[in-house]
Amino acid sequence: VQLQASGGGLVQPGGSLRLSCAASGSIFSINDMGWYRQAPGKQRELVATITRGDMTNYADSVKGRFTISRDNPKNTVFLQMDSLKPEDTAVYYCNADVAPFRYSRSLGYWGQGTLVTVSS
Repeated sequence: VQLQASGGGLVQPGGSLRLSCAASGSIFSINDMGWYRQAPGKQRELVATITRGDMTNYADSVKGRFTISRDNPKNTVFLQMDSLKPEDTAVYYCNADVAPFRYSRSLGYWGQGTLVTVSS
């Protein structure tokens, strides 16, 4: 199973970016998907998660500004980031809880990370 994240870049404060993460490989089903981030010198932290049934959870720091969504047939998760702040600068990682085969237990997989820089 591979997760390929894209969409990072440089944006001015107040701007927007949309991250995408597509899972590929041996996939029977995907349960929870999510985004995490790691700023320089800090630990990785949860940004947002979404269940297969579209129940969402957000870190307090991004509530009202970020929106997580997913496309189940395409095994893809998105993160729409609006009203970006300099403190949102980090490497963003996607995560997916994947069952590779029917009746197999699910395992967590990580994408390679995509850098988001918010600066004027």
